[in-house]
Amino acid sequence: MDAPDCEAATVPGAPAAEPPAPDCVASWWDMVLRNLRSVPYNCSTLGRKIAALYNDFTSKSLSEHIFPPLMEMLIYVNFFKAPLLVDLKKPESKIAHTVNFYIRPEPRVILGVWHTVPSCRGDDAKGKDRCWYEEALRDGNPIIVYLHGSAEHRGAPHRIKLVKVLSDGGFHVLSVEYRGFGDSTGKPTEEGLTVDAICAYEWAKARSGDTPICLWGHSLGTGVATNAAKILEEKGCPVDAIVLEAPFTNIWVATINYPLLKIYKKFPRCLKTLMDAMKKDKMFFPNDENVKHLSSPLLILHGEDDKTVPLEYGKQLYEIAYQAYRHKERVKMVIFPPGFQHNWLCKWPQFIGSVRDFLREQWA
Repeated sequence: MDAPDCEAATVPGAPAAEPPAPDCVASWWDMVLRNLRSVPYNCSTLGRKIAALYNDFTSKSLSEHIFPPLMEMLIYVNFFKAPLLVDLKKPESKIAHTVNFYIRPEPRVILGVWHTVPSCRGDDAKGKDRCWYEEALRDGNPIIVYLHGSAEHRGAPHRIKLVKVLSDGGFHVLSVEYRGFGDSTGKPTEEGLTVDAICAYEWAKARSGDTPICLWGHSLGTGVATNAAKILEEKGCPVDAIVLEAPFTNIWVATINYPLLKIYKKFPRCLKTLMDAMKKDKMFFPNDENVKHLSSPLLILHGEDDKTVPLEYGKQLYEIAYQAYRHKERVKMVIFPPGFQHNWLCKWPQFIGSVRDFLREQWA
């Protein structure tokens, strides 16, 4: 076979193929060489990172890896986002004359908030937007910044019931969702929850004129409320009033009496490990220490048959506060009869009257 028969056929009149540009080939080859030269460095860096992770893991006991996140989960229970079928962006499906909005206490942290106006303004609120609700904060009706307990979100039935009772009693209610709860972003920590509470209080204060604002904490929220109140007091801006519903003395005492953790009382070593884990995570919520530094009117509400946070803790906290306050008339405790347990004090017929009378007297 002749040599020409082995060559590729060409179409008459077709332009000849251009050879690859030398510059493109050289650039591509340089990139290949750079990548090859970086392989030893990248392997060395990866090796150092793996070694650091290994050393960090082996330098701690297994319990140190397990217990801190376990305690965090058991204290906040924020993974339990119930009820599941509630659209938190549309609160009007669960509670009337309420609007949803969001505030930002820190970069990359967004908190969901429900604003419920007093029932006496329910007709005025129909069809109104968020701007109207903000303006309504100046109408002279007192404002409550509600800080809920662990688990669930602001759409939980007992929280909605409380908000309705307070709204019927003539209060604006701002139901704040902590970071990591409900539709709020971020991860819960004691410091973070405290920042959230301060942000919500200051947000309301900036829009309320002379209208008084009360920090209201329930269960875990009592620790958040007193933490926030103490910081605001140190800033020279004491809150107008504080209501603590089913409070504990501090989270350590509350934890070892929590139904899920009572078994650890029988195992001192496990109990010490739990306490060490809480210290490592900086979980204190020290109501008993915080109240010693407050001057704001303080109302403590507790039920006789509260099995989650026993009444004795509320009484102890009241005694500590009463002894610490210079003006004794600013501290009061109301004990509820059996039947309302931990979450349903608001069902007591005299509930709203007790709250309203105390605040009216203090704000007179």
